[in-house]
Amino acid sequence: MRKLLIAFAIAALSVASAETFRVKFYQQSFIGQSELKPGDYKLELNGNKVVISGNKQTVEAQVKVETAKGKFPSTSVKFDNGDGKYRISEIRLGGTTTKLVFEN
Repeated sequence: MRKLLIAFAIAALSVASAETFRVKFYQQSFIGQSELKPGDYKLELNGNKVVISGNKQTVEAQVKVETAKGKFPSTSVKFDNGDGKYRISEIRLGGTTTKLVFEN
């Protein structure tokens, strides 16, 4: 019984350490060489690593996590498209002060 409680506590801590958000891409988007089709995605942030999954796709990327002075009213995505492709450069997470900066 005690081993079961310890296993449950460890599992709860590992789940609690990752933050989960939702984001919607309205156009074909890229993170590095990975393409994300338009649609709804789940974004899991764990330290400086983000996992974006949805539309039968999963993409992992390293991000720089920055904190803004105030909360963002909604989730927004900033793109760079110097090469004709919409490359995600940052995601501002609505309801938080968290900004994720991607290096392309």
